[in-house]
Amino acid sequence: MRLSLGPVLFYWSRRQLLDFYAEMAEQPLDVIYLGETVCSKRRALSLDDWLGLARDLREHSGVDVVLSGLALIEAGSERASLRRLCANGELMVEANDMAAVQMLSELGQDFVGGPALNVYNAFALAELQAAGMQRWVPPVECSGALLQALLNQCREETISLPELEVFAWGYLPLAYSARCFTARAEHRPKDACDFVCQYYPEGLPMLTQEGQPLFTLNGIQTLSAGVCNLLAEYPQLQQMGVDMLRLSPRLQNMSQVINYFDQVRHGGEPPLVVDGCNGYWYGQAGMLRVEEAGLC
Repeated sequence: MRLSLGPVLFYWSRRQLLDFYAEMAEQPLDVIYLGETVCSKRRALSLDDWLGLARDLREHSGVDVVLSGLALIEAGSERASLRRLCANGELMVEANDMAAVQMLSELGQDFVGGPALNVYNAFALAELQAAGMQRWVPPVECSGALLQALLNQCREETISLPELEVFAWGYLPLAYSARCFTARAEHRPKDACDFVCQYYPEGLPMLTQEGQPLFTLNGIQTLSAGVCNLLAEYPQLQQMGVDMLRLSPRLQNMSQVINYFDQVRHGGEPPLVVDGCNGYWYGQAGMLRVEEAGLC
């Protein structure tokens, strides 16, 4: 299986982003996704900057590069920016909103269907493929059983399958809102947030009244409290015919995470138990590690 690095979900400074991707250029990755998927106010890098970075990554590491678009379009300015991204003329785009699907289809451009598109059956998959989708990332809450049933449905209905990429490591993007929860936590209005997200490079932990981790707040995005980790499920993913595993960036120790997955895909034994959660994959509560709960 190939390995991909998903788009950075958090608000990092320009220097942090450039340093991070300089390190990632040396890693055994096959695809790198670039761009802002959460908040249009985060402009540490412009579209031209992302394109320049993409050229550098392709030249020095030979990886395929994809531009990712916003998962929630709320304003005309965001729609205009999305159109410029879709018409970039150089790179494939990951569509995380149906507005991007329409734009890319009108332009006759192939695209990646991101996890925010919420596709759950073969017929929806066929519609998106007719619009130009070449690679599909299932929703992060999709269980292994549901994904297998969808693949079986495709075969029964003689629907061709796109390249299949599964979100295998990282904080799970669960929901998006018109409100900015990070700004609210800092007692600031969304329109005058002063970019407080930059002070939380891996999100703002949200705890229950008992002090237990529940979610991670990231601007308008709600993420899981724990990191999803499907490394132990590698043999099952391989048997299902998954083509690519997506690893979602963190600021610290990302190279080590990539190395773990790279070792297993080159014949290393997958671990019996891993740090992180995998409940969704087994049709359970996403925050669970099912090995500990005795559910697998």
